[in-house]
Amino acid sequence: MKKNIIISSLFLSTVMFAQNKGLVANSQSPYSKLQSVGLQDVKWINGFWKEQFDVETKNTLPYMWDLYHNDEVSHAYKNFEIAAGISKGTFKGPSFHDGDFYKIFEGMAATYAVTKDKKLDAEMDKAIALFAKVQRKDGYIHTPVLIDERWGTLGPEEVKKQLGFEKYNMGHLMTAACIHYRATGKTNFLNIGKGVADFLYDFYKKASPELTRNAICPSHYMGIVEMYRTTKNPKYLELANNLIDIRGTTNDGTDDNQDRIPFRQQTTAMGHAVRANYLYAGVADLYAETGEKKLLDNLESIWDDVTYRKMYITGACGSLYDGVSPDGTSYDPTVVQKIHQAYGRPFQLPNATAHTETCANIGNVLWNWRMLQITGDAKYADIVELALYNSVLSGMDLEGEKFLYNNPLNVSNDLPFHQRWGNEREGYIALSNCCAPNVTRTIAEVGNYAYNISKEGLYVNLYGSNQLKTKSLNGEEIEMEQQTNYPWDGKITLKIVKAPKDLQNFFLRIPGWSQNAEVSVNNSKINDKIVSGTYLKLNQKWKKGDVIELNLPMPVELMEANPLVEEVKNQVAVKRGPLVYCLESDQLPAKTSVNDVALKLNSKFTTNHFTLNNRDLVSIEAEAFINPNNSWNKTLYKPLSSKDATSVPVKLIPYFAWGNKGQGEMTVWMSH
Repeated sequence: MKKNIIISSLFLSTVMFAQNKGLVANSQSPYSKLQSVGLQDVKWINGFWKEQFDVETKNTLPYMWDLYHNDEVSHAYKNFEIAAGISKGTFKGPSFHDGDFYKIFEGMAATYAVTKDKKLDAEMDKAIALFAKVQRKDGYIHTPVLIDERWGTLGPEEVKKQLGFEKYNMGHLMTAACIHYRATGKTNFLNIGKGVADFLYDFYKKASPELTRNAICPSHYMGIVEMYRTTKNPKYLELANNLIDIRGTTNDGTDDNQDRIPFRQQTTAMGHAVRANYLYAGVADLYAETGEKKLLDNLESIWDDVTYRKMYITGACGSLYDGVSPDGTSYDPTVVQKIHQAYGRPFQLPNATAHTETCANIGNVLWNWRMLQITGDAKYADIVELALYNSVLSGMDLEGEKFLYNNPLNVSNDLPFHQRWGNEREGYIALSNCCAPNVTRTIAEVGNYAYNISKEGLYVNLYGSNQLKTKSLNGEEIEMEQQTNYPWDGKITLKIVKAPKDLQNFFLRIPGWSQNAEVSVNNSKINDKIVSGTYLKLNQKWKKGDVIELNLPMPVELMEANPLVEEVKNQVAVKRGPLVYCLESDQLPAKTSVNDVALKLNSKFTTNHFTLNNRDLVSIEAEAFINPNNSWNKTLYKPLSSKDATSVPVKLIPYFAWGNKGQGEMTVWMSH
């Protein structure tokens, strides 16, 4: 199918810089209904996300920056120095080390956009100068290959390394370079990104079929589209189309990598969840530029498959450490393929053995954010919020210096096997620390998800106390203050500070989880029908001092799963607002497992504020039953008995905060 490729001349004008300053520079994307506000346009002023941003700037970002400069631990920065010829040595660490450093860099650039901290700017310039020394004249940059090239030890390993995480690393470089340009106005890193994009354009034109086979974890799809949006070089959009065209056209493709069949034949989520979500995000970016209907049709079909059959209640993705695809149809190894970190079958959602890699959950945010941009449909913002508050934040401790690779929904001491990835956060996850840099950049960028602008008006996507200073599409200033204690409280106040004459519409997201929402403008209640899971359109001539109040009741809700989810049949989870809650074993009598607890459904559920590791949180207190006959030693089955069951009070805490009090058990789902 021929794509409608938008051809524009190459330029980096002042106008482009003014318009394209968000995470995705889609101000001129013809098939994007919503457009990003600038990286610097939103500042958290208090409350939940201000606390999280403070943790980011004071703890997480400096910790990760120092860690990746520490060659005794990560060797990432050292690899660049060796590749540049500054010092001698060999490449050490995972092949995706370069990309992880670029992620941290991206987080630093996004943070600089808000804080304008000159120290961050100086650190970035120093790193960029090193990247420039490493980059080959043809634009190529990938330290595992360049180190061997420099020291004459590359040999036949080049092909193997190029089929590894080479393009993933380059993709994160291009994305980071675009964010840096928008945050600083400098072109020093963007020029390196252009070199990479030019190299990839030539590479995919000339390389052998073995080398053009899609690289794993395709972050370069998002990266190359951002390079097109930033520079308007039509070659980059041509390349983005080509990357989709070549998927599934070789005989060695795999479902693990989503390239056994062409993308335009894919209608369900398959394979490695991180790679899948990155692919879907990149395809959404491409659709925003070309409007090819087949791409959007497939994305919507895949989204339905994930959201209604393969996603956890926390917004987490990728249920299985290992699976097969397709399942059970043949013993022919060319048909049945092993899938690592797999999406799995529909409704296959184990809890204790859930893989749910933090990067996959971040990929879910990246994908849904882009779906929101191209459709304006609030259901995608619901998933962004769900994942951010639950399965993304759970990937980091409350103090921002320890991280999780996977995010299980149950941790049990009695599991008689050792899981590949631990259930305790670590400062550095040897050989697989990719998630920590990803959380680092994601938390720095949450503010950019809060609002969108469009031809119709201003969209409010996420709630949190902040100041918005941005511009309408014709350049008029928009200023607004948001005050709320969300997600602990559903009362949100939006005060208009400055509104242009042409801006008459505000669109408030009414979360899909909410019921009986109420809205008033200047103390006058809005009587229009308010529908959960949509944007409420408020139309009038706005002036300074106008106040919009949104009240979202936040009762405690008991959730059940589709009965086809066998693992949690006849169990309940507890949710309040956007937050999923969990039970930890420190709330139970000694020698009692979380798996022995049955939640009392008619409990008087009460909420209470508490502090944990200097963070203000809200707990849910309830009653539960514990059967004293809870020994399962050498027992697989036994008669059901509720005799002598005792009632005990339990305190549930937000899922993202589990594991911050030392080792112990945890569960999201409970019997009743």
